Amino acid sequence: MIKKIIKYPTPLSIEYGTDVRVFDEKLFSLIDDLKDTIKENNLDALSAYQIESYFNVLVFKDENDELVEMINPVQIGHSGESVEDEKTSYYGDVSAKIKRFENISIVYQDRNGDDKSMKFSGKLARTLQRKLDYLFGATFIGRMDEKQKNNFQTKLEFGLDVGIDDYCPTTFKRDKVLKVINILMLIMLVPLLGSLFVSDKDILHEIWQYQLYASFAVLTMQVFYFFYAQYEAKQYKSCTSCSIGNIIGTTAISFVRLSVVMIASYFVI
Repeated sequence: MIKKIIKYPTPLSIEYGTDVRVFDEKLFSLIDDLKDTIKENNLDALSAYQIESYFNVLVFKDENDELVEMINPVQIGHSGESVEDEKTSYYGDVSAKIKRFENISIVYQDRNGDDKSMKFSGKLARTLQRKLDYLFGATFIGRMDEKQKNNFQTKLEFGLDVGIDDYCPTTFKRDKVLKVINILMLIMLVPLLGSLFVSDKDILHEIWQYQLYASFAVLTMQVFYFFYAQYEAKQYKSCTSCSIGNIIGTTAISFVRLSVVMIASYFVI
């Protein structure tokens, strides 16, 4: 039976594969489901984990496109390392550069419970390592360093299989800072308008003091925005120049708005 393959962002529901102890029709049915799902989706390999089964089982295509069953597989040897682009059905078309062993040895059992061992190299070795990751409740994101993870999460967020340097996001974290700045300046308009209906000098003095403190807070955030926004823009090399121009213009407009509010406050209050 063809099964649905778990895909991001649906969370993987089990922590690790459980070794098979009973070789019965339930196990054979699972293996047949894996084979049917591989054929239907034209895959090179599939672990039971990916169709929400807790059994430690995987099926893969060998060099002759024959489907090979592995029950309770364990990697016992390896040699060489290489870094290559990888994709996995869980993350769709989004790829990542992953370091893997070039050659591996695996021991496993067949459907009769007999012990077997095989050696693999190249693309097939890489594919099987990826499937073994699933049986331990993991995906290749667990093999990335912090910077790689952040870049990969950005790819997933924008649905793009390109390098972090190859595109410009439409939204930035700095936009949140700008939003706070605009809210603070909007709040500054309230006491300014209220002062038109106040004649008491002490109250007006307090309003003026409030405006001064608020303006210092806004000015501080504008400085923070200016420098942080440039740092963020440099993370996306293909749009750095246009982003910097936009940052300068946005900061200048924000400063002019603050100046207008303070000048108005000075003369009115």
